[in-house]
Amino acid sequence: MAELTALESLIEMGFPRGRAEKALALTGNQGIEAAMDWLMEHEDDPDVDEPLETPVGHVLGQEPTSSEQGGPEGPGAPAEEGRLVLSEEERQEQTKRMLELVAQKQREREEREEREALERERQRRKQGQELSAARQRLQEDEMRRAAEERRREKAEEQRVREKIERDKAERAKKYGGSVSSQPSASAQPGSVPSSPSQEPPSKREYDQCRIQVRLPDGTSLTQTFRAREQLAAVRLYVELHRGEEPGGDQDPVQLLSGFPRRAFSEADMERPLQDLGLVPSAVLIVAKKCPS
Repeated sequence: MAELTALESLIEMGFPRGRAEKALALTGNQGIEAAMDWLMEHEDDPDVDEPLETPVGHVLGQEPTSSEQGGPEGPGAPAEEGRLVLSEEERQEQTKRMLELVAQKQREREEREEREALERERQRRKQGQELSAARQRLQEDEMRRAAEERRREKAEEQRVREKIERDKAERAKKYGGSVSSQPSASAQPGSVPSSPSQEPPSKREYDQCRIQVRLPDGTSLTQTFRAREQLAAVRLYVELHRGEEPGGDQDPVQLLSGFPRRAFSEADMERPLQDLGLVPSAVLIVAKKCPS
């Protein structure tokens, strides 16, 4: 016959003695199953193997004796009454049941960890989908803003073109006939006739042109235009920004180049800046155009 205490049972099942003693002490010696639950839950704790301080005279993992509990011990009473005495077969059977219980606890723990892992994966996928949806909404908003900006730019370009056409029609009506029938300013004294040979050849392609315009009052205007814009856009810009002059309506302006000196005609107003040799930069002079 052999005695098998809870501590010995846990040690025989493979648990370290220190952990077994600690588990029994912290579960209040409520039995092997309670101690096993504690061991399964705390086996990954960093301090699981640290010793537990216990009161003097008490052995971890063992039930207090009747004398330690202060209970009466009559004459002839067995010193170890209440201790379980098992045969070798019973001891093996109990060990087998405990091992099965350990395996069951381990399976339950693995199933719980698997459920937790599945839940974490579900949350991760949900967050990924929400992030992807938010990124797609942001891209759609940026595309809408870009499309709106392009629409505004096209509307502004259309407005400028319509303004140029109205300006041409008003000038033709004011001076009579069509725009092409207006007298060429190149015929004025001191002007140099326009000819393709006088235009400097373009050595490279430019997309923009920086124009400085000197006004009759000594001030100047500077603006950047696209190389393919018509010279009429420069004249319109000058007429919109040269300021009001005393004495009523503004007179039409004549654009001149300084060097080589050249007076641009109405026909030149419909030509792109790059074809007039004004790219990448040029200085123009504004002179009042006297109506004929």
